[in-house]
Amino acid sequence: MTLTLAHKICLDPNNEQEQYLKQACGIARFTWNWALEEWKNQSENGLKPTAFALKKQFNAIKPVDFPWMYDVTKYASQQPFIHLQTAFNRFFNGLGGYPKLKKKGHHDSFYIGNDHINIDGKYFKLPKLGWMRMRETLRFSGRVISATISPRANKWFVSLNVELCQAPKSCNSQAGVGVDLGIKALAALSNGEAFEAPKPLKKSLKKQKRMQRSLSRRLKGSNNRQEIKEKIASVHAKITNIRLDSIHKLTSFLTNHFGGIVIEDLNVSGMLKNRKLSRAIADIGFYEFRRQLEYKSKYKGNYLLIADRWFPSSKICSNCGNKKEQLALHERVYHCEACGQSLDRDLNAAINLKNLLY
Repeated sequence: MTLTLAHKICLDPNNEQEQYLKQACGIARFTWNWALEEWKNQSENGLKPTAFALKKQFNAIKPVDFPWMYDVTKYASQQPFIHLQTAFNRFFNGLGGYPKLKKKGHHDSFYIGNDHINIDGKYFKLPKLGWMRMRETLRFSGRVISATISPRANKWFVSLNVELCQAPKSCNSQAGVGVDLGIKALAALSNGEAFEAPKPLKKSLKKQKRMQRSLSRRLKGSNNRQEIKEKIASVHAKITNIRLDSIHKLTSFLTNHFGGIVIEDLNVSGMLKNRKLSRAIADIGFYEFRRQLEYKSKYKGNYLLIADRWFPSSKICSNCGNKKEQLALHERVYHCEACGQSLDRDLNAAINLKNLLY
């Protein structure tokens, strides 16, 4: 079975290289917008456009109308047509909305095919750009299929898709574990361990509010306003990095030490509708936890069981199996009236999840 993983690495471009990256992003965005507008026009005139036909039409006028596109990799002005076709396929199948125009500063990225990629240790090479330093070496051993370069908070990143050439080291442990996710603690394990949630958004909320007030006082279009916007972007990037770091460490710990893992199928979108808890839930990253756990379990050969969404893990006594009909959210200690057992609510739920393995 072929497995493909992505490794996102921070780049260290010089001024000339950064201008190249910005230009490539602009060309990819321009091409997408041109193709989308042309698609709309042809549809309104009763035609049935396709990405292949639009690409052929675009390439015919590119040497005369857009000669500056040849200054960067060819993929910057080719791949957007494929992405647009994929977007419309999703729209026609009811899986997504109608494609929209891309804006500068919000949709900056460009794709590169493997024939234009050359990697040597901590250096990454593109045609007409030269060697550019990466902050770290590629983590996975295999064939690089593609790459996507994008900026975030005044930094540039390359996401490398790698087709693994060898099987990963599997988890040798046969132990099972139940994992109950929460707000107070990121995760409670059935063996009694608990992982605290870093809650980076909550900790930086006052700083964000102060910076947003400062932004509102700056004149639109001024350098001062742009400087504050960059600082706010850095704060948001730091929040994301802290959250991802904690989730990566937890999911790696689980897949390295337990052969069988059970988690709940949480209705995250429904939970976010609770206006009193939505910010705290979003600060944890439940969906990202499940996404990482799924691909890492597949990568290392763990057995991952997703418990049914309606399984009452918190209401069942892990000792005798008695079920409570009502259990308020503020009751953090589970007390069973049948057998008299009292233990932490999250630990009780984690044990019930683990019991589903047997």
